[in-house]
Amino acid sequence: MSEVYAERRGRLGDRCAAAGSTAAMVSRPANVRYLAGGAPPGAVLLLGAGDDVLLCPRTPSGDPAEGRLDEHLRVAVLPVAGGDPAVAAVDFARKAGSDVLAVEEHHLTVARYRAMGSVAPRLRLADLGTAIEQERIVKDEEEITCLRIAAEITDQALGELLESILVGRTERHLALELERRLVDHGADGPAFATSVATGPHSGRGGHRPSDRRVEEGDFLSVCLGANYRGYRCEIGRTFVIGSTPAGWQIELYDLVFAAQRAARETLAPGTAYRDVDRAARQILDAAGHGEGLAPFLGHGVGLEIEEDPQLAPAAMGKLDACVPVTVEPGVHIPGRGGVRIDDTLVVRQEADGGPELLTITTKELLAL
Repeated sequence: MSEVYAERRGRLGDRCAAAGSTAAMVSRPANVRYLAGGAPPGAVLLLGAGDDVLLCPRTPSGDPAEGRLDEHLRVAVLPVAGGDPAVAAVDFARKAGSDVLAVEEHHLTVARYRAMGSVAPRLRLADLGTAIEQERIVKDEEEITCLRIAAEITDQALGELLESILVGRTERHLALELERRLVDHGADGPAFATSVATGPHSGRGGHRPSDRRVEEGDFLSVCLGANYRGYRCEIGRTFVIGSTPAGWQIELYDLVFAAQRAARETLAPGTAYRDVDRAARQILDAAGHGEGLAPFLGHGVGLEIEEDPQLAPAAMGKLDACVPVTVEPGVHIPGRGGVRIDDTLVVRQEADGGPELLTITTKELLAL
């Protein structure tokens, strides 16, 4: 992997040089990890000012959850406890003779930016923008393998929960059990806060588990994901508890399933982001559920659970091959509950079999 990280840093260096920056400082943790293999807490990465160097406020612990640092990358630990690696990076760049340093302004606080400028007032700070985030959109096969394993872990954890007794248990208890099962199966931890929603809570996006207990006849909607070597996936499923689904439950489930399938079928290189969203949204809107829909249908995943691209009505751009995204339509009816169905897929060329479904837990409406 050392060669991969070196190539990534080289591409960024070339891009900065073309824009007139002699050096670049990367501070956003996911971007540091993408370029360095790991991201110890507080570390920043300095490129182009002599040898590439990872500046850390303390000696890296080696915790696997922080990633595996490129063994060929120079690591420098600040000599003074409490020092700011970003400020130290500016001083490094000044001493190396750099005259322009590109920085991630969107990640820096005003106070930190001012502190950096005060160290070397003649060093001009330029905005790196979202250059690295854009580079991260298309994944290599090593990254997709990590996502595939994360999805397998997630499917295992969810499958085991579905085999247990659910009636009488609280949303909070079920969420904690799911997160424990993720770790038991090899995850570094949950990709995000696990959501378990029952009865009138079901179908809400991002519902925070409460002490409500599962009851017979409830809709149960679950959204979870594993973090494996930094890469994060997402799955969402909805079930009925303990009895044959009611007519309204079957009708609503079939509607959301149809919307999700329509969007999944559009996933191909060259498809506009907004067209993926539209494929699902127009089905739900035609059925009278347009109001209250989420502002976007899905998003990219990778080192963060919400990355570019965003599949939304106003999103600009088109899909590329090897881009992992979520497709997650949902409908919530206040006072009754609702349905969410969420998958992680990788965009593939039609010649390669079309979109690759990573999260394979059944989407049949099961009565548990």
